[in-house]
Amino acid sequence: MSVKVEKTEKKNEVKLSFEIEAEKFDEAMKKVYTKTAKYFTIPGFRKGKAPMAIVERHYGSSIFYEDTFNELVPDIYDQAIKDNKIEAVSQPQLDIIQMEKGKDLKFTAIVQIKPEVKLGKYKGIELKKIEYTVSDKDVEHELGHMAEHNSRLVTVDNRPVKKGDITTIDFEGSIDGVPFDGGKAENHELEIGSNQFIPGFEDQIIGMKDGEEKDINVTFPKDYFSKDLAGKEATFKVKLHGIKVKELPKIDDEFAKDVSEFDTLADLKADIKAKLEKENEEKAKYESEEAAIEAVCKEVEIDIPSGMIETEIDNMIKDIENKLSYQGLTLDQYLKLTNKTMDGLRKEFNEQAEKAVKSRLVLEAIIKEEDIKPEEKEVEDKLKEMAKNYNQKEDELLKNENVKNYVTENMKYEKAIAFILDNAKMKK
Repeated sequence: MSVKVEKTEKKNEVKLSFEIEAEKFDEAMKKVYTKTAKYFTIPGFRKGKAPMAIVERHYGSSIFYEDTFNELVPDIYDQAIKDNKIEAVSQPQLDIIQMEKGKDLKFTAIVQIKPEVKLGKYKGIELKKIEYTVSDKDVEHELGHMAEHNSRLVTVDNRPVKKGDITTIDFEGSIDGVPFDGGKAENHELEIGSNQFIPGFEDQIIGMKDGEEKDINVTFPKDYFSKDLAGKEATFKVKLHGIKVKELPKIDDEFAKDVSEFDTLADLKADIKAKLEKENEEKAKYESEEAAIEAVCKEVEIDIPSGMIETEIDNMIKDIENKLSYQGLTLDQYLKLTNKTMDGLRKEFNEQAEKAVKSRLVLEAIIKEEDIKPEEKEVEDKLKEMAKNYNQKEDELLKNENVKNYVTENMKYEKAIAFILDNAKMKK
């Protein structure tokens, strides 16, 4: 077998030319025949018992070619990539030149490779220092949320609906007098002003009294998720069954005891402030890291192969599919609900994917240039922390080479970002 590697006219692309001996191809074809013989029915022979030559005569001499190619080539291709130290970043574009029984198999594979990164300035870059402070207003805002969460609903009599009320209603919607699917409910709780319903619906509830019935006329938004309803005028028959309001607890020491482990409001406020400060630190850290990577990427010359971007988009779409599955939705259902196409979705992700790939390549180049790697103890400590967080056995995780390699690679990226920040010139 011979493999020839040469660059193509395109940047970051190589062409591998393969020539595999006829004997090896014929041997692989016999294996394919053995695996697939049971599927062939030839008159005069029991199913799966016809000799290979008879099957070829009956179905044509090329009947086994495609399966033989698929049986033989993947391992040969992978080995050639490894032997020639090619960092492939796309699926190969295959072109079969000769494939025939008794002759050498000849084919080419064109593949995109990882691009060269010409690093610019990454030490001493100027970055704006990002800081967030926690004000008394922020703490009061959080206390307000806690009070809302611990509020109770109180029935209101002898007054019409106002904005902010919690109403209990029956409703049935129709278009031109014909009810539509999903347009009916009984004893539905609706907070007026929450904008849960079609624009204009909640406003027309205001002023209704307990027991009152009313026709509400609205127009579905043109971009409504249901194409059958989008842009159409509808009438909802509504009956009001009751009005409730939220009654908030008084925010004092007793409130602190009820909603937390603290005995005083002052202690609860101090705890809220400490948590908000920690959140702000994490936020500032994340934004500083993003700014550092973006600044370094601006200094870099790099031609990113399309295959790397397409693979990144594939991963992003798989991530969406996983998240949708937790909501009981498929990707096709999501596309229909959002009135999008797969091509449109991929175009949406293109810029984000290109940015992610570029950032990764730049960080890899810095890791290589500065020989960045974590200490063995740092990796062990991280694995021990993971074992604790995920309730796994520490010894098993420490011995798992795949997990260890994954953690090590992630820590390299973290250290590369920290390296950029440590060497940056921070300005206010």
